Amino acid sequence: MKEITFQEFLEVELRIGTIIKVQDFPEAKKPSYKLEVDFWEEIWIKKSSSQLKTMYTKEELLWKQVLWVINFPKKQIANFISECLITGFVQNNWDVVLAIPDKKVPNGMKLL
Repeated sequence: MKEITFQEFLEVELRIGTIIKVQDFPEAKKPSYKLEVDFWEEIWIKKSSSQLKTMYTKEELLWKQVLWVINFPKKQIANFISECLITGFVQNNWDVVLAIPDKKVPNGMKLL
């Protein structure tokens, strides 16, 4: 495991955002959703593609607050530009359990 400094950790923008729209993404190679995420005032709304279909329904994801990385470069996935990366815990079969707060916090709040 590579060690990083606290300053390097601070450079990763880990923010809370609420999923406000979930759509199927049939063009993706692996079962995925297209998501729209509300980060509120200074960041606003970003789009993301996430391979969550094996663990979550669209209804389970809608209005869920999740921890996101928002300062990675944009990534094109099929015909879609993903602007942020959802975080979670990857299981042995590559299913992802989302990293979520145990209480509601303001959208856009940074993890520290």
